[in-house]
Amino acid sequence: MQVDLSVRSVTKKFGAFTAVRTVSFDVMDGQFFSILGPSGCGKTTLLRMIAGLTEPTEGDIDIRGKSMLGIPPNRRPVNLIFQQLALFPMMNVGDNIAFGLQRRGEKKRDIRKKVGAILDRVDLSGFENKKIDQLSGGQKQRVAIARCLVLEPAVLLLDEPLGALDLKLREQMKVELKKLQNKVGTTFVYITHDQSEALVMSDYVAVMNEGVFEQIDTPSKLYSSPQTPFVAGFVGDSNTWSGRIRDCTDGDLEVETEDGHLFFMQGGGEFSPNTRVDLFLRPEAMLIEPDAGVAGLNRFEVVVKAILFDGANSRLLANPPDSDEELLIALPQNRQYDYIRANDSIAVGWHRQSGVCFRK
Repeated sequence: MQVDLSVRSVTKKFGAFTAVRTVSFDVMDGQFFSILGPSGCGKTTLLRMIAGLTEPTEGDIDIRGKSMLGIPPNRRPVNLIFQQLALFPMMNVGDNIAFGLQRRGEKKRDIRKKVGAILDRVDLSGFENKKIDQLSGGQKQRVAIARCLVLEPAVLLLDEPLGALDLKLREQMKVELKKLQNKVGTTFVYITHDQSEALVMSDYVAVMNEGVFEQIDTPSKLYSSPQTPFVAGFVGDSNTWSGRIRDCTDGDLEVETEDGHLFFMQGGGEFSPNTRVDLFLRPEAMLIEPDAGVAGLNRFEVVVKAILFDGANSRLLANPPDSDEELLIALPQNRQYDYIRANDSIAVGWHRQSGVCFRK
């Protein structure tokens, strides 16, 4: 499979500050690749270097086997879509999409043909003469993408393009963008701080923190097998305990937490007794009132502080007795827990293979 984008040991410094530090990755032809991280982690700086708006301090960027160092943005086979879509309000849809082709000096007949074809691909056939202010937010998004795709870039770069949309439209556009990318087959490199966007749409996700990539993996592996404490805490929700290893034998761990619990775990890397650790556990891994006879279960009591109703994502907020440690516990949809009320004491538990442990 062809490598459309190859970033090799790229570093960007602004004076004494290093925004991007020795980042390397490849994006294959037709992939949806996302760079996920908090604000200020360096992801937009990295995207601007790929687009040619900023030159790297060190390293190289290849697009389809050709180095882009020193090549200006207008001569790179990429297009960039920002959160502000920058559509021309005085032009109709067709003229917006045709703008780049006209600047290239293409013939009017060819431009009309290409505009019609790309509108069909983004499911906006017949919209050529509509004004921009007649479009919905999702339709404007597709026009902006069509305006880029009509120029046939090797890579389409998207910098938080859904950030300005309301929540319901953003949820719809996540699905629409993924379907559109599958349909057109263009390589997408997508920047976001929203983990849901990255996990839902991407083939691969790079989690970025303080200028470096912590982990590059499929969405499912990022969620189920985080390789660093930052990834475990940033991707999805996690309950976290600090503690120390009390014993470790053949990969089986005994973790004594700071609030006095003793948890048993399987696997978790190389540890030695008294190693300080952080333990991460997903809310959906916690079982409500599990059978006391189940083998290999970490079982303990909690006090329910609140029921956080959110449809299929409803959860309990709870504390262990005599502890300020807040725990999130998912409410499974295949059982009814209507009887649980705030201030109730209930038993919870989790299987020893469900948690993940890292050196503190």
